[in-house]
Amino acid sequence: MLTIHAADEIRHDWDGAALKDGAVVVEGDRITAVGARADLLARFPGARVRNWPGVLGPARVHEHALPDAPTPRERVHAVLKSGATAVLDRHTDSPELRAAAARNDVLVLPHAPRPHLTETTRADLAVFDEAGECIATVCAGRLVHRRR
Repeated sequence: MLTIHAADEIRHDWDGAALKDGAVVVEGDRITAVGARADLLARFPGARVRNWPGVLGPARVHEHALPDAPTPRERVHAVLKSGATAVLDRHTDSPELRAAAARNDVLVLPHAPRPHLTETTRADLAVFDEAGECIATVCAGRLVHRRR
């Protein structure tokens, strides 16, 4: 399903300039387009639209030990709630934790790359409010966290 994630601002990466009133088009687990909301709404008229308050950008890589929780699944979910869709290999020290990450499409990486939003890359997105709190996380094209 084609989905447009639109926000007050879009950042291709967290260090660059923001695009006001932007959007990201996601089809399956890939980014199809990034640009101005109005342009993408006109270009993809049948897409489902999710409007988010705040700033939308690439999901983060969780670079520290995973949060404590009673189960590996809950530890991975805590990472997703933080706006991250990847963890570092050195912090996934058990087969159960690796399995929980794999079941949730969370990437296990040897190092932290600089995430960015570009066409054809995996659709890993996060939306943050003005206080830096995660509003929503999209992992491999699926909405996996939404703050109520």
